[in-house]
Amino acid sequence: MRFGLRRRVDRADRPAARDRFGVLDLLGEATADIGARPGRLVVTLAGTVLGIGALVATVGFAQTASGQIARQFDVGAATQIVASPTQAKTRDGTSVDAARLPWDAVVRAGHLAGIESAALLSEVTVRGGTITAVAVNDPSAPTVAAPALYAASPGILDTVGGRIVTGRVFDDGHDRRADRVALLGARAAESLGIHDVSTQPTIFVAGIPYAVIGVFDGLERSGGLVDAVVIPTSAGRGDFALTAPGELNAKIAIGAGPQLRDQLALALAPGDPESIEITAPPGRSELSADVQSDVGVVFVLLGAIVLLAGGLGIANVTMLSVMERVGEIGLRRALGATRRQIAAQFVVESVTIGLLGGLIGAALGTVTVVGVSIVQGWTPVLDPLLATGGALLGALVGLIAGGLPARRAARIEPVAALRGS
Repeated sequence: MRFGLRRRVDRADRPAARDRFGVLDLLGEATADIGARPGRLVVTLAGTVLGIGALVATVGFAQTASGQIARQFDVGAATQIVASPTQAKTRDGTSVDAARLPWDAVVRAGHLAGIESAALLSEVTVRGGTITAVAVNDPSAPTVAAPALYAASPGILDTVGGRIVTGRVFDDGHDRRADRVALLGARAAESLGIHDVSTQPTIFVAGIPYAVIGVFDGLERSGGLVDAVVIPTSAGRGDFALTAPGELNAKIAIGAGPQLRDQLALALAPGDPESIEITAPPGRSELSADVQSDVGVVFVLLGAIVLLAGGLGIANVTMLSVMERVGEIGLRRALGATRRQIAAQFVVESVTIGLLGGLIGAALGTVTVVGVSIVQGWTPVLDPLLATGGALLGALVGLIAGGLPARRAARIEPVAALRGS
């Protein structure tokens, strides 16, 4: 009795046996089969490497290409700011300027960071509306629409992106002396029949002679000037009673538009900045943002399709591994392995393959983007988190792909497995 009681007490006090199949054992079992079949591993990794590599590369190329496209759009559209007086309505419904730009607006704008060049531009009303290349008015000659007349400060062509076709531009000396010189837009020169300015031909603006010293073309902005005659601002004030500048055009650094929108109005009208209307581009043009979005979607879809193929490859290989190891699974179940342990083994195996493929694919995709960008002379743009995310995405694909095979392996019964083997 004492012996039996003592025996029962010892069994009751003895702690329950713990499961000795730990995390290290799980990793060992999962990776043992991976290394045992190097040929199959290479084939399986190929799909994941290509999938992750294609995804990382395509997203990287999308970001890089979008950056190049955005830069091209920004150079053409986001480098100009225009300041003009705010328009107010009178009682009869006509629009009048609520304020006036100062004559020293160019100097004031030049003090602001982000302004690369600036020039005043004002449309001038010509009494009688006649601009002709001949001094005598011939009533029998066909009526030709006169070119528009603008008064501008020196530097207008640099500001609006124009270039001299022949001759030269007027400078500060011409403006300071109120010289009667003129620049012709290419189409205005053609309509007036002036092609050679080496002898400084004369045009007559409301009967006042002006010497033509240059013809310009190739305007990036203010394209209407190609049909116009441009004279110095001082000549417009002296000959045509120009009372105030029409607008200030400024060439700005890319991305400086938002900050200059407020600063320029304050610089031109410190007492009433609301009286100045500023037309400034956003930090990045909306068109370039739309293009970037569209290009990104296309490349991501292509990468996702390739990645899906890699996931199917992992699933197929894992399922094949389950079918080949039915006997091993049955033996492990007979020796006490639980369904959870069997499922975990195949899941970890798939995740390991996916993670390894993701690491290799992310590295390959990153190197491809950088290499192609260097060859093409582009600036590579690649999110630092993309490479890390690519590796983790490979592991996630492995986890999803290994779910069904692991579930099938966990359902294998020991007796049926051993009989089948």
